[in-house]
Amino acid sequence: MTRDDFVARFGGVFEHSPWIAEAAFDGGATAETAKGLHAALCRALDPAPRAAKLALLNAHPDLAGKLALAKGLTPESTAEQAGAGLDRLTAAELARFTELNERYKAKFGFPFIIAVKGLDKHTILKAFEARVENTPEVEFATALDQVKRIALLRLQALV
Repeated sequence: MTRDDFVARFGGVFEHSPWIAEAAFDGGATAETAKGLHAALCRALDPAPRAAKLALLNAHPDLAGKLALAKGLTPESTAEQAGAGLDRLTAAELARFTELNERYKAKFGFPFIIAVKGLDKHTILKAFEARVENTPEVEFATALDQVKRIALLRLQALV
């Protein structure tokens, strides 16, 4: 697989961040297994500067946010959020998610990120309410772990 083919296929695994696939390919990554490829992509991400990691976090949409309502999410994010029922919130649930999204972003400087596959809106809301109380350092690490989990789930669907 050429570098361009590799990036075209795996560049969207980390939301709007093809630089991770580029760095992984340059480091010798192959697409033999989802877990192996995931490890190579994470090895490309881990030494990145904090600013690059923050940009990666900020590339993620708000859960049940304006982009979702305007149908502006990536196909992957749309399917993931719909699978968790976030496209079918009541008015009260949407208001709560909106409030938490605003509070979370004001506190941490990036959107709340959770791998929603296999979760329902109630579980996600409980995690949201708990994590908004974290320290910035803990939440930055937690958000990156969730981004990596999302990437693994996406890779498993691709490979």
